[in-house]
Amino acid sequence: MQRVYDFLRRHPTLVDSFWALCLGLMSSMFFVALTIHPQQSGGEHIPRGDLQIGVAAAIALGYCATVALRRRWPSAMVVTVTVLGLLQLAFDTWWSPANFAMLIVIFTAAARDVTWASRWALIGGALAPTIAELRWPERGQSLAGMIASVVFMTVAFLMAWVLGDSMRTRRAYYAQLEERAHRLEREREAQSRIAVAAERARIARELHDVVAHNVSVMVVQADGAAYVLDTAPDQAKAALTTISATGRQALTEMRRLLGVLRTDERGKGAPGSAAYVPQPGVEQLTELVEQVRGAGLTVDFTVEGTPCELPSSVELTAYRIVQEALTNTRKHGGPQAGATVRLTYGEDGVQLLVEDDGRGAGRELYEEGGEDGQGHGLIGMRERVGMVGGVLDAGPRPGGGFRVTALLPLPWAA
Repeated sequence: MQRVYDFLRRHPTLVDSFWALCLGLMSSMFFVALTIHPQQSGGEHIPRGDLQIGVAAAIALGYCATVALRRRWPSAMVVTVTVLGLLQLAFDTWWSPANFAMLIVIFTAAARDVTWASRWALIGGALAPTIAELRWPERGQSLAGMIASVVFMTVAFLMAWVLGDSMRTRRAYYAQLEERAHRLEREREAQSRIAVAAERARIARELHDVVAHNVSVMVVQADGAAYVLDTAPDQAKAALTTISATGRQALTEMRRLLGVLRTDERGKGAPGSAAYVPQPGVEQLTELVEQVRGAGLTVDFTVEGTPCELPSSVELTAYRIVQEALTNTRKHGGPQAGATVRLTYGEDGVQLLVEDDGRGAGRELYEEGGEDGQGHGLIGMRERVGMVGGVLDAGPRPGGGFRVTALLPLPWAA
């Protein structure tokens, strides 16, 4: 049954042609009945003569055709019905069941979005009953009866237009709802893509910071171990121990970072996900500094002001800035470089200062956005600070070396 319904919806002209055929059969029976019984009311208007009968048959056939083609060319059918009505008046062919096509065409025109055709159908429907009553008055009918007949037919024509216009309004409303639903769906998809891109960028920054820092420590320790392997086995063993601990720390942070990618649809993590450590914050800065000192870089770390609880985003940003700055010092500061790290708690936010007395980074590292062909350390720092609404300044300091300062505002200080 559903297939039949779908077929009929795809072929509306076929359905309309069926109803046009039914209308034609009823019109034929009506004319035959009037021809057999001319004494019936209105018999004086029955077509007489071959020409008038042919015109009446052609007009009735035209009305049936307008029903069959009403949904394919609705505006043209309004004009066609008007012409057929004028021909009826001119040739005095009276009315027949075929005139029911007027109601159908008026309904169709009102249901479409063609304004002129809808208005034409409304005006024509309002005038047609009066014109027909004046053209073909019924013998012996009183004035009150004629007025009642005109009012009844006019209401019928107007109701056809009102029903069609209501259908047009309802279709427009449904179309608007569908368009709004599609727009909301597109917006949700766009927001999802933006969220995915932001998460990918966050993971990329985290991976860069974790890998760059820990691998840098491991490389320094490996080089030192290779240098003293024969002359100072104890120092080589200590360096290898540091390499092992740093590697485990890097693996732990990477598992924590990528654990979200292994979460199933129910929100439960993969086996072992419960062992993931929290994101690092300012409390882990001491461990970070000790790790860097163990890699051979002299670091002076101080905390000023009254420590307070910070948002996790601010804590992670502070940790990553210090981590990246110290990594850059090891990479670009030279073997004799020393660094200073100062964390200051203030009323407006947390201020970070990381500077070294080495030879400093190349100009392209800070003037070209922080891209050196091997990483995006300074770009990542600027993005992190920007996400929490802070300010970052990085560049060479007077007298040599490199300086990174950042102000991370607190939400309640805004």
